[in-house]
Amino acid sequence: MKIAVIGGGAAGYFAAIHASEPGTQVLLFEKSGKVLSKVRISGGGRCNVTHRPMEISKLVKNYPRGEKFLKRGFAHFSIEDTFSWFESRGVPLKIEEDGRVFPKSNSSQSIVDVLQQEAHQLGVQLQLSNGIRLIRTINPDFILQTDTGDVSVSKVIVASGGHPNLTAYDFLKSLNHKIINPIPSLFTFNTPQEPIRELMGISMGDALVKLEGTKLSYRGPILITHWGISGPAVLKLSSFGADWLHEKQYTARAIIHWNADLGEQDYVAQITSYAKIQPNRKVLSSPLFGVPSRLWEHFCTQAAIPEAQLYGQLPKKMLNKLVQCLFCYSVGIQGKTTFKEEFVTAGGLVLDEINPETLESKFHPGLYFAGEVLNLDGITGGFNFQAAWTTGYLAGTSAKESLKML
Repeated sequence: MKIAVIGGGAAGYFAAIHASEPGTQVLLFEKSGKVLSKVRISGGGRCNVTHRPMEISKLVKNYPRGEKFLKRGFAHFSIEDTFSWFESRGVPLKIEEDGRVFPKSNSSQSIVDVLQQEAHQLGVQLQLSNGIRLIRTINPDFILQTDTGDVSVSKVIVASGGHPNLTAYDFLKSLNHKIINPIPSLFTFNTPQEPIRELMGISMGDALVKLEGTKLSYRGPILITHWGISGPAVLKLSSFGADWLHEKQYTARAIIHWNADLGEQDYVAQITSYAKIQPNRKVLSSPLFGVPSRLWEHFCTQAAIPEAQLYGQLPKKMLNKLVQCLFCYSVGIQGKTTFKEEFVTAGGLVLDEINPETLESKFHPGLYFAGEVLNLDGITGGFNFQAAWTTGYLAGTSAKESLKML
């Protein structure tokens, strides 16, 4: 009995591992010459394995697409199960302050090694540089048209990942599953016309970023880069706003509230209070609210506050402009920057056509899907890998169990 797994990424490896048992041959096909590429580079080479354990009802809110679908899957393989799986195999994990989870080794190689070792020990046969050109159904089996010839298998698990181009899904055409056109998710906002780009490297730890004209916003760290604005708040906002931004051709305006805990009147009150206590302090050289000095100087320039201006003599007009910079700083978005190696897609196979309990196709018994090939994706923080582990586990175990019924 043979099970074919298509895709040598996180979901593919996890599916292959959980599909394996004595008497079953698992073939893992990878069209390129290397496996687990995203695992290797995730989290700056540390691999953000998952996120701090949380209730399923809260966990699914971190998935702009696939929330309801994944809710049922997480009941079978949760964040706690991810911890148990890796730690029981000699890879201890740690939770960082922001909730992200990494191996204690601080090296993605620890995750790569344990996945490859487990697959090898279970007898998974890796087929490198052997892509799938077409899948044909010949009940009850499947014929895979590969780069090296046709292969007949009993079950197929597709875990080929997300792709920026719709043509990458052509090998699934004969299966008649609907595919939503893939578009980018998790990207930074380019602001080529904005002077703020000159402040690259400056960050604020708890900002709120909104997309003007929508109800979309996200709170968290923000980073100014040489191409625009980035950081977790922007990346997460881009994920929830992926469809809207695509429709707008990535031309829009973002509103930045640099300190999410403060309201507009809080700024006014605290600056006014400081002016009474320190009336002879120069505004330009005395930043408030934890704002880095270079960013504060930029705000002063935008508010037309001269270098010699004292807090005690700050005109109301200048005060109001300074508060506007702090509370609702507007930047024009013109384009995006997507990191190709960590490309995440919104789009893929329509979830209504997949059984969320087993990941089996509703059209073709014995055909399963896992990972980002499905129209599901999470924000940054380990959520995309958790979806990979969960869907890989479900697809693998379901394929294995269905073989027993033959």
